[in-house]
Amino acid sequence: MMSKKIGIGFLALMTTAFSLNAQNAQKAKALLDEVYSKVISYDNIEIAFNYTLENAETNTKSEVQGKAFLNGDKYLVDLFGAQAMFDGSKVYTIVPDNEEVTIENPSEGENTVTPSKMLTFYKEGHRYAWDILQNVQGRKIQFVKLTPIDTNTEIASILLGIDAETKHIHKLIETGKSGTKTTITVNSFKTNQPLSKSLFTFDEAKYKSEGYYIIRN
Repeated sequence: MMSKKIGIGFLALMTTAFSLNAQNAQKAKALLDEVYSKVISYDNIEIAFNYTLENAETNTKSEVQGKAFLNGDKYLVDLFGAQAMFDGSKVYTIVPDNEEVTIENPSEGENTVTPSKMLTFYKEGHRYAWDILQNVQGRKIQFVKLTPIDTNTEIASILLGIDAETKHIHKLIETGKSGTKTTITVNSFKTNQPLSKSLFTFDEAKYKSEGYYIIRN
């Protein structure tokens, strides 16, 4: 009789745990849906951010600052002394130090989360879980944990920190299965800015006249 009661109690405990997990997942998804609705409501977004890469195996850490402009699917990212631009059709990687421009189709197989897609990548392909709430300089940052559904990806998990008041993304922490950790912290988040009409347009003639080597993949 005692073992039967223990079995029933364990089943009830597991049922409660599954129910709480489901509720937390629903709550996390609801918050992400709010963030997504906010993001797509803007004409454009300009963010300044810190980009940190840590490698546990080699015990190394690097940190740089960057800036990104987003308008629908189009983007322009300044990072590591180079520019990456997507005009809706092609991706242009401009490296002034090498005087090179690489033109290629967007990569559908890219798994890692980049500054250009950190505001929308979470919409699909992940399981969600409610995580910790942090106070960051008086701002309440609610974290949601995302686990990729695709087990073949190199990403183990992603923590997405969301400003509870503005519903803007404040921080993204991506942990790889190899032990690498990438952190993107948003320092400035501006919307509906008067961007130049040519911001997402690649002027090939200009770069050729400056002696750049154009590579087409």
